[in-house]
Amino acid sequence: MNISNYIDYALLKPSATEHEIIELCHNAKENNFYSVCVNSSYVAVTKQLLVETDVKVCSVIGFPFGAMATKAKVYEAKLALENGADEIDMVINIGFLKSRNYVSVLRDISDVKSAIGDTPLKVTLEISELNKNEIIRACEICLDANANFIKTSTGFSKGGATLTAVKIIKKTIKNNAKIKASGGIRDYETAIKYIDAGADRIGTSSLIKSSTHAHQIRNTKIYRKYIETIQKTTDSAKPNNTIKEKEV
Repeated sequence: MNISNYIDYALLKPSATEHEIIELCHNAKENNFYSVCVNSSYVAVTKQLLVETDVKVCSVIGFPFGAMATKAKVYEAKLALENGADEIDMVINIGFLKSRNYVSVLRDISDVKSAIGDTPLKVTLEISELNKNEIIRACEICLDANANFIKTSTGFSKGGATLTAVKIIKKTIKNNAKIKASGGIRDYETAIKYIDAGADRIGTSSLIKSSTHAHQIRNTKIYRKYIETIQKTTDSAKPNNTIKEKEV
């Protein structure tokens, strides 16, 4: 299975350099990934690097804690769109959710969605901070706010995506929104498991290749080990031709 069109290829670490952003965009183009996901300060340069390609630009908003004022999230989202963002990934206000201040959670998401219009909005829940009931309630609020995706994690908390959480989200939202599994997904086999569980997009900072390429890499490693083993066996089987000098 070619999963390139599922991949949101991310570089979100605070120390990310312009050189690394250039490399990110190069890899995304080479592998035909769906999008690159960057902090809002890098949206403009990322858009320039991906001009005349099909790779979209996704900007995170309120990242990674989601605890800033709603107006700040709205402003950042609008600015990201002005600079060329095609999608927005915002972080939910976890404190409001845990306080059961559901009206504020809804307003936080709704105001961002209203500000960006038809632009796809992914809402990050940070599932490692939530119990099952909180995940379900957050999903219901996201649907009420017309979010397009539910995203599992930022990758900056104590845990990332889990198959259990993706299944809970899928059961809750059914086909009324999509799912982005993100955090700790680093290889093809793991990505496939999340897609099979219901994920529509995979967020990762790892260069995940398609099935064919992954098999090629594994086969190459196996072949190298085979050659090394044969070489060692051959070397050990060679006779010792060292001629000892006769004692005088």
